[in-house]
Amino acid sequence: MKSSRSFSQRGRARAPRRARQGGTILIIALIVLVAMTLAGIATMRSVDTATITAGNIGLRQASVNAADQGIQAGVAWLTANLGPTLINDNHQSGTASNGYFSSVAANDPDWYDPLNWGEAGQLNNGNPDAGGNTVYFLIHRLCAVPNCDTNATCGTNPPNTCAQTVSTSTLAGQGSDQTRPTDSHTTVPATHYRITAKAVGPRNSISIVQSLVRAFN
Repeated sequence: MKSSRSFSQRGRARAPRRARQGGTILIIALIVLVAMTLAGIATMRSVDTATITAGNIGLRQASVNAADQGIQAGVAWLTANLGPTLINDNHQSGTASNGYFSSVAANDPDWYDPLNWGEAGQLNNGNPDAGGNTVYFLIHRLCAVPNCDTNATCGTNPPNTCAQTVSTSTLAGQGSDQTRPTDSHTTVPATHYRITAKAVGPRNSISIVQSLVRAFN
C-alpha cells in the first residue's frame, strides 16, 4: 500500500502544467498596427499638403502673368491717348471704364481693398481669361491737381506740379546750361504715369503689380 501511494504521488508530480496565455503578443501587434496606420495617415497628409502648396504657387504665378497683361493694357491706352485728352479724368463705374485718373493721392490706397478698384479698367469686359483670372488696371498721372494741365493754375489751386523727366533733346541756344531755369528745351519734359494692375484668380489668388512710365507728347 505504501509503495502504491508513493507511485501515485510521484506520477502526479511529473504531470505537465498548462501554461497561461496573457495575450501580450496580441496587444503588441495592435500597438504596432495603430502606429503604422498613423504613420500612413501622416504620410498621405504630407503629400496632400505638398500638392496643394505646389498648386497655389502655380496659380499665384499665373495671376502675376495675368496682371502683367493689365500693365500692357494701360501702356496701350496711354499710347493711344497721348495729348490734351490726358488732362481730364477718364474713369467710371463698370466695365466701360478706362481707369484713368489725372492726379494721384498723396498716400497710396489699400490696393487689396476691392472698393479702390470700382472704377478700374477691365480686360475682356471683366470676364476671366483662360486661367480663370480677372484683370483690372488703373492709370494715374503723377500730378497734384486733377483735370488741370501741367504747371497751370486751375481755379483756386496752386500751379499744378507733376512728376516729369527733363528732356534730353538739344537745348535751344549755344552754350546753354540746364542748371539755369531761363534756358528752354526744344521739347517739353516727359510726364510720368503710374499703372497699377490687379489679377484675381482661382483659390482667392491675388497679384498686384505696378509700373512707372513716361510719355512723350
